[in-house]
Amino acid sequence: MSTPVEPAKRVVVAAPRGYCAGVDRAVVTVEKALDLYGPPVYVRKQIVHNRHVVETLEARGAVFVDELESVPEGATVVFSAHGVSPAVHAEAAERSLKTIDATCPLVTKVHHEAKRFAADDTRILLIGHAGHEEVEGTMGEAPEHTTLVQTPDDVESLEIAEGTNLAWLSQTTLSVDETMETVDRLRKKFPLLMDPPSDDICYATQNRQLAVKQIASAGCDLMIVVGSQNSSNSVRLVEVALEAGAKASYRVDNADEIDPAWLDGVNTVGVTSGASVPDDLVQGVLHFLEERGFPGAVEERLTEETLQFALPPELRKDLRASAVRD
Repeated sequence: MSTPVEPAKRVVVAAPRGYCAGVDRAVVTVEKALDLYGPPVYVRKQIVHNRHVVETLEARGAVFVDELESVPEGATVVFSAHGVSPAVHAEAAERSLKTIDATCPLVTKVHHEAKRFAADDTRILLIGHAGHEEVEGTMGEAPEHTTLVQTPDDVESLEIAEGTNLAWLSQTTLSVDETMETVDRLRKKFPLLMDPPSDDICYATQNRQLAVKQIASAGCDLMIVVGSQNSSNSVRLVEVALEAGAKASYRVDNADEIDPAWLDGVNTVGVTSGASVPDDLVQGVLHFLEERGFPGAVEERLTEETLQFALPPELRKDLRASAVRD
């Protein structure tokens, strides 16, 4: 009697994964500010939602604060990639802080859309998560005109006067599928609902979710998502993997958080990372798997990402001035 042949083990790493253009711009902004001005450079909130990135920048002299009241008057402060409300800009001006705005340009686009809709007296239904810095910043652009919608189930309880002009916007890091389900329910309840001028969910969020779907739907036993707990797009990737057919999916900050028991009976492992994760953390996960008998990873690429964003103008100006002096 022949012995059953064990299925071959396989590791598939998703591409694109990791840093998006907005995250890269924000991290480089803090690094160059530290080089140019010297430490300390203050940063309001986490520059991006990744523990490793924050700790690395802290070691170089960045000081992360929750609110501007913790920043000494006249000091340099960087605003995170998630954006801030006009009230934060005003507070910084009152305290004579030197500000560098590292808000992702795709988030800034949503802020502009909110202002335009509010100027037309349009009620904005903002799809997003309460307490997320990006949502707080966007709502701050037009607080009297904005209503937060967190889940598709929230739509039923919305009470809006008949004849109100309505439009929807969204946080840039959400699940594409869940967001569109929310929009579909909104449109059924409010048939005249207006769309944003262009899609709010960022290209990188969509690409990473599509890449995960591609791997998860092809017999994936386990999907490991590298990313921090407060990273909305990383948490979404875990959900997307399960919805697409992965038998199990877990989020880890790094390889140290992987439970070896997750690998029991597993043949195909998918690996990806959220948009604020440096790739060395992914490589650490791949090394962990190789040490436990899995082969080297095969990269499955969905698309190429070539978008880059210029550094904030206030930083570029000081960098040019420094270059002239040197």
